Parts: sequence; structure tokens; C-alpha cells
Amino acid sequence: MVSLSAALPARPGATVQRRRILGVACGIHALHDGFTDLIYVLLPVWQAEFALSYAALGVLRMLFTGAMASLQVPLSLLARRVGGPALLAAGTALAGGAYLAIGLSGAGFVVLAVALMVGGAGAAVQHPIGSSLVSTAYAGGGSRAALGTYNFAGDLGKMALPAATAWLLAVMPWRPALGLIGMLGIGGAAAILLLLPARLNAAPEKVAAHAVAAAVSHGTPRQRFGFPVLVAIGIVDSATRMGFLAFLPFVLKAKGADTPMIGIALTLIFAGGAAGKLACGLLGARLGVLRTVLLTEIATALGIAALGWLPLGAALVCLPIIGVALNGTSSVLYGTVPELVAGDRREHAFGVFYTGTIGGGAIAPALYGFAGDAFGPEHAIFVVAAVCLLTLPLAWALRPSLADQPDRRSGVRPARI
Repeated sequence: MVSLSAALPARPGATVQRRRILGVACGIHALHDGFTDLIYVLLPVWQAEFALSYAALGVLRMLFTGAMASLQVPLSLLARRVGGPALLAAGTALAGGAYLAIGLSGAGFVVLAVALMVGGAGAAVQHPIGSSLVSTAYAGGGSRAALGTYNFAGDLGKMALPAATAWLLAVMPWRPALGLIGMLGIGGAAAILLLLPARLNAAPEKVAAHAVAAAVSHGTPRQRFGFPVLVAIGIVDSATRMGFLAFLPFVLKAKGADTPMIGIALTLIFAGGAAGKLACGLLGARLGVLRTVLLTEIATALGIAALGWLPLGAALVCLPIIGVALNGTSSVLYGTVPELVAGDRREHAFGVFYTGTIGGGAIAPALYGFAGDAFGPEHAIFVVAAVCLLTLPLAWALRPSLADQPDRRSGVRPARI
């Protein structure tokens, strides 16, 4: 990730610099998450333009998220050599440039597919480098609150950019609309280069403190078993979220929604998702990980199934509630990683967790697309709801690893998240 070989200046301006880093990271997180999720607004447009099956639409979605998932760990290692901010700027320019190229080229299906894959590669830099920049800048204290702000900013982007794209589609053709959206990525890359130094380093004493903490933190056998189970839950949860979102525009369209209303619907579900990340994080602290995961996954499955039966007005009302459960689980799972992995392995563990969950989300639309072709999107969402219930036995298998037991070798009691 980010080089940790030299110190941030210990001066009054350091506070200003930390806030600047957080502000830039939040803005870029919002931009990249918006780039990722505005595709859902465009799926019905591309289906009409290129006469695509649901499976083909799933493949288009998979090209973007698959590239993003597969390159996160390699690019985070590359950041050690070239510097996190510089690579983040390059990736942001690449993601924006991909959308700009689609808008300017009169793209056919093949050009569209290649551009989406390139855009996903550019988007791969954001999660590992952005979170590392924020945690490094706030290494002296306040990192949990700063990372919470950073994560919430991503949900703001998921709300804003799909809604803006839907509005643009109502007043102009989709290619010029994507060209305008792509310009945001070029501007974001320029902002990174102007506002952040090429390399950002944490103080040596903070690194030493981290090393000491890692040295006394050991994973028990129960915890080592728990991490793969946690990743499996995350993969199914992410696949549920991406599969549902891929079908949602078509389900709403079948109920009579037009393109602007679909944009509003996505904004509603992402707004619920943002609230869900906060609410379920608090709920997890009160009820525990197991009960919270069981509650949110059951609520997700029931909400998705109910949406298939409800008329358009009632469906729109329910979308924020579905969003709370749909996104809430992820915050609980992410916060459980430190409980199951020793301190010196957590950075790698987060990379594995992100790669697995984003990879599951990348493959899901293509696989669920076959169900959409066979049954239609209105019935295929019931398949998504049924698969979501696979998380329940997995969550129960995770239960022994979440027991609050002290480590007999070190005397350290695993922290509750």
C-alpha cells in the first residue's frame, strides 16, 4: 500500500494535511463508487441499443467489476513502488477516460465491453489505496472515525452519480451523457495531483507501535477457521447485492417505471444502504455479529421476494428498507476481519476479503443473467432471494470463531468489533 518509511511533519499544518487527505479520499471514493454503480442505470439502455440478453448484460457488468476485483491486490503492491497518490490519480483518470472514450467513440458493443474492462482496472486502485491513505494519515488517532467517514462517502457517490446519469439520459443521448460523466474522472485525477503529495508516509514511531501490537496478536485455530467462512458469507452477500441490483431496473421497468424513476429508485436503495452501514454497525455492537448477520440476511431475502409481488408505488416505498438490510451486512462482516486475523496479517486479509467479495459480486450478474433469460427478471429475483439464504448456515458455522475467548498463548482477548 502506502510507503511507511518517513514521517509526516509534526507541525500545526499536519492537521490541515490530514483533513485534506480525508477530503480528497472521500471525494475520490464517492466518484469511483458512482462510476461502478451508474452502470445499473445504463443496462436497460444498452439492452435496447444492442439487443442483448440478460446474460450478456451480466457479462458487461462482470467485465467492470471483475477487472476491479482481480487487480486490487497487485495494484496495492505496485503502490509501494510508485506512491499511493500517484497511482490513485492514474487509476481515476483511467476510469474516467474509459467512460469518456465510450461517449466520444460512437461505441459498438465490442468497444463498450473493452472500455468497461479498462474502467474497472482503473477503479481497482481506489479501495486499497484510499483506505490506506486515510488510515496512514490518522495513524496517531481517530482512524476509525476517519475510515467511517470515508466509507460513508462512497455511498453518497452511489446515490448521486446514478441519479445524475438518469437525469442526463432524460435530456440527451447516452453516449454524450457518459462523455460528461467521464470528464469527472479526469478532473478528479487532476485534483489528486494538485492536493496530495506524490508519497505519503506515516511516522516511524507509529510503525513501531503497530509492529509491537502485531507481535502480541495471534490467531487461535478457531479464528483461523472463521476467516474463510467470513469471506464465504461476504461472497454470497455481495453476489446477492449485485444480482439484485442488476435485475432491479428491469423489474421496475416491467412495473411501469421510466428511466428517471429508475434513477430515483437506485438513489432510494443506495440511501437506505448508507443508513444501513451505520445502523447495522451499531446493531452489531449491541446484538453481536451472528444475530445481526442472521437478521439482515433474512430481511434481505424477504425484501427481495416481496419486491417481486408489490406494485410500483409500494416497491419504491420499500426500496430504502431493503437497502438497509442489503448493505448493512457488509459493514458487520468488514468490521469482523480484525477479530479473526492476527495484527500482522490484517492488511493482506482485508485485500483477500475485498477481492473475494467484489469478485463474487462481479460473477453474480452473469450467472443470474441465465436465470433472467430463462424466467424473466420479475421471477429471477426470487432465485436471488433463495441464494441469499445460503448465508444463514454459513453464519451459524462462524459462531464458534466469534466466541469471546482469551488466547492462552498471549493472554490477549480478541477485541469485539
